[in-house]
Amino acid sequence: MNINLHGSWYVTILENTPVGDIHITMTMIMGWVVLIIMSLLCWILGRNLKVTGISKRQAVAEWIVEALNDFVSSNLGSSVEQYAPFIGALFGTAIFSNLISLVGGVWSPTADLATEIGWGAIAFVLITKHKIKANGLGGYLKGYLSPIFLMAPINVISELATPVSMACRHFGNILSGMVIGTLIYSSLGLASRAVLGLIPGIGGWLGQHIPIFEIGLPAITSLYFDWFSGLIQPFIFCILTCIFIKQADEG
Repeated sequence: MNINLHGSWYVTILENTPVGDIHITMTMIMGWVVLIIMSLLCWILGRNLKVTGISKRQAVAEWIVEALNDFVSSNLGSSVEQYAPFIGALFGTAIFSNLISLVGGVWSPTADLATEIGWGAIAFVLITKHKIKANGLGGYLKGYLSPIFLMAPINVISELATPVSMACRHFGNILSGMVIGTLIYSSLGLASRAVLGLIPGIGGWLGQHIPIFEIGLPAITSLYFDWFSGLIQPFIFCILTCIFIKQADEG
């Protein structure tokens, strides 16, 4: 069994600069690809809009916008529903980043923890903004000393743990699905070679070129580890973002 787990590939574009070597990683490249795909999709759905006699394409676009607004309003409330574009962009980016790995040999941006850390950092900034808005800067800083000043280090760690836990939750679920799927696929290949190898004469050749056990079953497991997990994890990440922003906004 030959399994290769690696980080994001990179290409060095500048060497020995004052800040070290400068790389363009595969995560960055595929992140740009995802943004281009989303931009094209938004352009296709959003062009030539009409008030009456709308097309099916416009109906789909309006359904997406209404569903997004309802989702944000139900989780954030009217006071912070202006975050619908942000939540929609985050949700769409996460879905496309997860599912793009289904294209053979394509690197998924969410297979790099740096991607989820970036999303968590943005969420952390928004959460902090609403905490300061609700309590004032003095009240926000004073919260780190609650209930006594000795709790300040723990409160700081707890505050920073929010975006880190959100990022690691998403990354861990996606990575574990990829690892389990790879192990299943490789194990079925070994089983095919072992079973077909029992056939005298051409058994070894059949085992190498006709991996019968790798046909069908990996597609079934992919429905959960790739499709279901790839769709549910962005939903959970957005739900947590909405919940934390709402809690911060309520002081």
